[in-house]
Amino acid sequence: MMFLAKSNPKETLREHTDELRSRYKKLKESYGHYFDERIWELLLYAVDYHDAGKAHEPFQLKIRRALGEGVKLQRNLEVPHNYLSPFLLPESIFSLPKKDYQALIQAIAYHHERDIEPNDTLIRQALWQDLWPKMDEINKHLNINGANLEKKFNRILAQLHRRIKYSDNKENYVDYVILKGLLHRIDHAASAHVDIEIDAKQDFKKLVDAGFQKIAEKKRVPVEEVYRDLQKHAHKHRKENLIIVAQTGMGKTEAALLWASDSKTFFTLPLRVSINALFHRVYEKMNYKNVGLLHSSSMDYLTENLEEDWEVIAEQSKHFSSKLLFTTIDQILKFPFLYRGYEKELATMAYSSVVIDEIQAYDPKIAAVLVRALEMIYLVGGKFLLMTATLPSIYLETLNESEIISSDGFRVDTFIDDCVIRHCIEVVEKPIVDDFEKIVDLGKQKKILVIANTVKRAMELYNKIKEHSDNVHVFHSMYIQKHRTLIEKELLLFDENKEATGIWITTQLVEASIDIDFDVLFTEAATLDSLCQRFGRCYRRRQYMMHQEPNVFIYAVDMSGVKYVYDEEILMKSLDILRPFNRKILLESQKIELVSQLYSRENLKGTEFLKTFDDALEQLQTFEDYTLSSKDAQKLLRDIQAELVIPRNIYDENEHLFEQLKIVNREERARLYREIAKLTVSLRKNRVRGKTSRIPHERIQSNGKKYNLLPWIKILELQYDFDEKSKTGTGVLLDQELDNFI
Repeated sequence: MMFLAKSNPKETLREHTDELRSRYKKLKESYGHYFDERIWELLLYAVDYHDAGKAHEPFQLKIRRALGEGVKLQRNLEVPHNYLSPFLLPESIFSLPKKDYQALIQAIAYHHERDIEPNDTLIRQALWQDLWPKMDEINKHLNINGANLEKKFNRILAQLHRRIKYSDNKENYVDYVILKGLLHRIDHAASAHVDIEIDAKQDFKKLVDAGFQKIAEKKRVPVEEVYRDLQKHAHKHRKENLIIVAQTGMGKTEAALLWASDSKTFFTLPLRVSINALFHRVYEKMNYKNVGLLHSSSMDYLTENLEEDWEVIAEQSKHFSSKLLFTTIDQILKFPFLYRGYEKELATMAYSSVVIDEIQAYDPKIAAVLVRALEMIYLVGGKFLLMTATLPSIYLETLNESEIISSDGFRVDTFIDDCVIRHCIEVVEKPIVDDFEKIVDLGKQKKILVIANTVKRAMELYNKIKEHSDNVHVFHSMYIQKHRTLIEKELLLFDENKEATGIWITTQLVEASIDIDFDVLFTEAATLDSLCQRFGRCYRRRQYMMHQEPNVFIYAVDMSGVKYVYDEEILMKSLDILRPFNRKILLESQKIELVSQLYSRENLKGTEFLKTFDDALEQLQTFEDYTLSSKDAQKLLRDIQAELVIPRNIYDENEHLFEQLKIVNREERARLYREIAKLTVSLRKNRVRGKTSRIPHERIQSNGKKYNLLPWIKILELQYDFDEKSKTGTGVLLDQELDNFI
């Protein structure tokens, strides 16, 4: 007797299960040493029996109906197959320790997370009247040894109603998470017909060494001797969890790869543009083609920048198959929300190395999630590296107080070179707008970077300076993606041109996302960690000569974005810390120490920052397992206050794209979606409320129902200004204040 598993493409239950067996074998060959043999034995049971419940007649009729057969459905008898499969296991599993068969039964029963609760009556009926009577046929088809477990019925049923949770005994919990999560990985890869792991034997040390080989040969020394101190340290302690504070320019990327060594590795950064740059560097310059890229717009980047294999890389990235994956935290570190199916991410972390770069760039809510994520990675046996230019000590204090991470569970090291002096600062006690003449004058001979806290202030400065200089550019968040890319390229070309002079006015967009090196920085006062990021865009690649004029000017009066963008108390504390350094050198070690002091729990008492961080930690402790969906968790890790919009005149000029969407096939539709995405800009909901309308294009389904083509994008009923030839313009023309735009 033949049983079907899927209709599109048509696949028998045996064929699908064999696909899983193949991926199980590959996973065990690749990373088998990370788990003991007991886990692999349990996982093989899960693989062999996870879909056995699909032999239930109502499911088989549903598949045959989908294949065009004129059969009558039995909807009133349907039971989700995952609830039936555990009752078809071999009796021998009950000779295992109780915690093992509990984890196995639940991993199978919940390998699909459904809103439908197990119905005891329907399950009993399905087993007694259909599945157990044809057990021999099921065993023969699947090549398994399933049994009639009538005597164990109540014991198995109890496991369906008593789920293992994060708050339970941690040993039981970890086994369950690994078992269920790896079953998800194997099942999803098999269903998509993609490899579960790629290039598992690769050691990233070889990539790093290839880059250093010429220097080593020239010096006639082993390649390890040309490593910098940070890189030597990372490789020496590659088996440990590390927290590293290191200034810019110390080779942190190479250090992270040396630490990762031969591990499966996830590398996270706060900004997509930085992630794209690292992916490009590894893919093109290091010539490593088994690298992945995964974030909300990674498909756009891959299609535009890779001539071949972009589809393969996108698919491998989506299924976590890549040996090295550059990604954002919302893609892989949302498991602290304990959403339905989170075990897939967490189990993958159990045999992986996770790099979190620049934790100080995240707001306190997100930082709290990352702290919890590190605890959970540690719990399941994974490895982490936290790298940052400045480390708020509140995060370190919280990890040190963790009840999960042991006192020797990680090591903290700082790498600073105070021989390289980069910045002499001046705290200016007046508004930045009042110094526009100085900015204009210096812009005639030097590269001047001006950073405002909000779009409103950036545009105010731009309009003022434009009256006195033609050599001024502006860059902020209110450009559509297509134009934002154009402006970024212009900025990088300006940076690369050693003879260029002029003025660029920006918001904090450039703090960490773009590798630029200007002669002088004029900036509104912000929190100290943000200011340190801004300093890094000035004298980034060279040494400040003593007795010069200051190269960083910080304006401490009438700052924009106070309360909206920056915590006022922390901003004022930052200025108090910086004033003693007025017209003095600020060493790299001092920056790190000052940020650490500013963000200590003691110093933060009574601030909104500390309240937000502590509230988020507490909320994560009280999350009930399996209440959120994956999308819900992802929204919580993204800016859920944002609205994706297309300005009215941009929409009108490109309406033909929306018309085409109605009639093209699926492949062409995906291409059009990417084209339309380039026309969007993400703005805060409270600033566009009442100024948007839905896109008036619908597609008609085969059943005659209409649905909105792009419900997640709205038309912004405001105009937009940009000239593609000169690559200049205001962007979105809002007729309201922009104090919380950056």
